[in-house]
Amino acid sequence: MANGNNMQQRPTKPQQDDDDNDLTVSRVLRNVLIWVGILVSLVMVSMMLMQKQGQEWELTNNEYLECVKQNRIQYAVIKKTSLNDFSFHGVLKEPITIQRDKNSVSVKNFHTMLGVVDSNTEALWREHNISFQYESGDSPWWVSLISMLPWILLIGAFLLVTRRMQMGGGGGKNIFSFGKSKARLQTEGNVHVTFADVAGAEEAKEELHEIIEFLREPGKFTRLGGKIPKGVLLLGPPGTGKTLLARAVAGEASVPFFSISGADFVEMFVGVGASRVRDLFEQAKRHAPCIVFIDEIDAVGRHRGAGLGGGHDEREQTLNQLLVEMDGFEQNLGIIIIAATNRADVLDPALMRPGRFDRQVVVDRPDMNGRFGILKVHTRKVPIAKDVNLEVIAKGTPGFSGADLANLVNEAALLAARRNSLDVTMFDFENAKDKVMMGAERKSMIISDKEKETTAYHEIGHALAGKLLPDSDPVHKVTIIPRGRALGVTSYLPNEDTHSMSKEYLTTRIVLLLAGRAAEKVVFNILTTGASNDLERASTIARKMVCEFGMSDKLGPVHYASKHDEVFLGRDIGQPADHSEETSRSIDAEVRQLIVDAEQRAEQLMRDNIDMLHKMSKALVEREILDGAELDILMSGGELPPMVKNIDQIRATLAKEKEQGNKASAASQPMMPPDATPGISPA
Repeated sequence: MANGNNMQQRPTKPQQDDDDNDLTVSRVLRNVLIWVGILVSLVMVSMMLMQKQGQEWELTNNEYLECVKQNRIQYAVIKKTSLNDFSFHGVLKEPITIQRDKNSVSVKNFHTMLGVVDSNTEALWREHNISFQYESGDSPWWVSLISMLPWILLIGAFLLVTRRMQMGGGGGKNIFSFGKSKARLQTEGNVHVTFADVAGAEEAKEELHEIIEFLREPGKFTRLGGKIPKGVLLLGPPGTGKTLLARAVAGEASVPFFSISGADFVEMFVGVGASRVRDLFEQAKRHAPCIVFIDEIDAVGRHRGAGLGGGHDEREQTLNQLLVEMDGFEQNLGIIIIAATNRADVLDPALMRPGRFDRQVVVDRPDMNGRFGILKVHTRKVPIAKDVNLEVIAKGTPGFSGADLANLVNEAALLAARRNSLDVTMFDFENAKDKVMMGAERKSMIISDKEKETTAYHEIGHALAGKLLPDSDPVHKVTIIPRGRALGVTSYLPNEDTHSMSKEYLTTRIVLLLAGRAAEKVVFNILTTGASNDLERASTIARKMVCEFGMSDKLGPVHYASKHDEVFLGRDIGQPADHSEETSRSIDAEVRQLIVDAEQRAEQLMRDNIDMLHKMSKALVEREILDGAELDILMSGGELPPMVKNIDQIRATLAKEKEQGNKASAASQPMMPPDATPGISPA
C-alpha cells in the first residue's frame, strides 16, 4: 500500500502557464494605467503653472493694429503655423481692458493670426519700437502628448473593461473559459487522508485498493486477458464515507487524481456542461494513467426524459457527452472514473451498465464492529478517560453513519470542555448521544409534579416490558429529562446488529412501543398525547408486517406495498391499483388487530407487575436517570446506592489534591465507580 507522501507529481505546466500569463497581463495593464495617471498629473501641473504665468487672449486684427499704432506692444514672438500662416504672440507694456462675451477682461499677453509677414510688416514693427523674433512653429512634445491623451485614456479604459469582463468581474477565471473543466488536480502533499483513516467499510477499501493496483501494475491483471475496470460507483446513504474513501484513494495513489462535483458541469449557458466534460477527459488523457472522481454524480446523471414533457435540456446534453467519453468509439485507456451518489435509484440505466461503471460498491451504514473502528479513528486525538467503553457506545448507536459518529465524538469533547474537564468521560459520551439523537436538554422547561410522574410511569412501562419480554433488546437507560420534543426516553442496547428480524421480534417491538401507553392506562386510567410517536412507529411496523413481510395469517405471503414512483424521474404518472378495495379493508383490519393484541399484552404485563412498576417509577422520579445496572438491582428486589449529586465537583477536588500531592486526603474522598457514571443525576 502506497503512502500519500510517495505520490508522484505529474506536470501541470499548461494550466500553470495559463494562470501565470493571466497574472502577467494583469500586472502589466495595471502598471501602464498607473504611469498614465502619473503622466496626466504632471501635464495638469504644467498647464496650471503656465496659466499662472499669464493667459494669452486672442485679439482681432483691428485690436492688434490699434495696439501697434499706440505703441503698447513691448515685444513679440512670431510663429509659422502648419498652414503657412503666422501667429503673432505679443506682450503689452501695460494691461488693457477689452470686452469679451459682455465681460471686461484685462489683457497682458495676446495672440492674433497674420496672413502674410513681409518687409513692410517688419518695418511697421520697428517703427513702433516692437522687438520681435521668429520661432519654429512645431509644438513641444508635451503639447502633442496632451492632444493624444484623450485617445490614450479611451484605449486604456477599453482594455481595462475588457480585461475585467474576461476575469469575470475581478474573479479568477476568464469569462471565455467557462467551457473549461473545473476539476482540481490533487498533487503530492495536498491530501493527507489514507486508508488508515477510513474504518467501517473494509469491502469498499479492498475494491478501491485493487483499482489502485490496476493503475500501478496493469500487466499483472491483463496478462490473462483481463481488462482494467473503467468505472467504480460508490453507493450508500449520506454520511457513510463515500467522499472520504475517494480522498483516501487520492492519498494512497501514486497517479494523478482529478476531483470534481457533478454540479460543476451544469451551467446556465447551453452546451457548457458537455464542453466541460470534454475538457475534463482531455486533461485526464494528458495525465493518463489517472483517476477522475465525480462527487454527487446524480446532479448530472439523472434518468433522461425526466419531467412531464421530457425534452432535451442542458443536463441531458452533459449526460450524453459523459456517456460517450466513458465508453464510446474513442477508448480512454488508463482513465478510471470513481463516482459517488446516495441516489442510485435516479441514475440513468445507460450510466449504470458494465463498460461504464463496471463495479458498484455499496458503502452502507456500519455494523457494530464498523462503528467501533470508526470511533477508534475519531478518538485518536481526543483525551478519553479510563471509564470510556467504545464498545458500549458502538452497541448503543445502531444506524449511525460515520458522520454521525464523528459528530457524537465532537459533541462529547465539547461537553467535556464546557465542564473544564481534562478528559472526555463516559458521562460526556452518554450525554452527547442523547443530544445527537433527541436534542439538547430543555432545562428551561418547567414540568409539574403530576406530569413528571406520568412521564416516569410511561418510560418505566417501556423499560419494564423490555426487562420482562424475552425477545427484547436489553434496556440500556431510561430518563425523564426533556430533550428536544421528547419528555423522556428509554434506550435499548442490542447485543448484535440484526439484519433479518423474525415475526416474534417485530411483535415484541410493537408491545414495547405500546407499554408506556399501557402503564398510563393501568395506573392513572388516562390516555395522553405522549404516546403519539409510539403509535406512529407501532403502526408502521404492523403495516410492513402485513403488506411487505407477509406475516399475516389471513392475507398470506403476498406483497401488497404500493410503489410510489416519482413523476419527475421519467416514470409513469398513474399506476393501476395492485389490490382491490376489499383487500385494503382486510389490510387495515389486520394492522389494527396486531396493534390491539400488542396493547392488551402490554396492559397485562403492567397489571401483573404493578408493584415493580410503582417501585421503579418512584426511583426514576427521584433520580431522573436509571441505567441498566440500576434497573437490574430494582428488579432483583435490592436497594439503590445513595445518589451522588455532583460527580464533576468530586473529580475536580481529586485532581487538585493529586496535583498537590495530598494522597491521604484524596483517598478519603468518595469515589464513583466507572460503571455508575451514566446513572448519575445531573443535579
